[in-house]
Amino acid sequence: MNILDAVNDLLHGEGVTMLGRDMPDSEAIKYVRSLSLKKQFCLVRKWIWIDLEMPDAVRDKIISDRLQPVMIYAHNVIFDSASRFNPGDWVRSTLLAHFSDGHLFETQNTVYVLIGPGVRKSAQLSTVIHVF
Repeated sequence: MNILDAVNDLLHGEGVTMLGRDMPDSEAIKYVRSLSLKKQFCLVRKWIWIDLEMPDAVRDKIISDRLQPVMIYAHNVIFDSASRFNPGDWVRSTLLAHFSDGHLFETQNTVYVLIGPGVRKSAQLSTVIHVF
């Protein structure tokens, strides 16, 4: 598969359905503020959970750094507490540090709150880095 096909499949192809927190945007913002998170947060919709495929040595290094070889790509930012992204922007996270409550995807610096349905897919790390 060439890189354009791989990117198109990642962004628009089918995946395994996952469910994030199901609530309207305004309620989601109130909800996440009530959590008193210690990090910046970003609420997202139309998200893709990306299980990264990579050489074993790279995977081992990620795991030794206490991270997991997973990223989130979201087609739609709802709200970003640090004002890095505007509503409607897309975003790609860094590597997963911790996942909880079925919708809180935490990286080293940010908690991504997965709102509504998303999909889970696998992709080569090189494809993800090449695109974003």
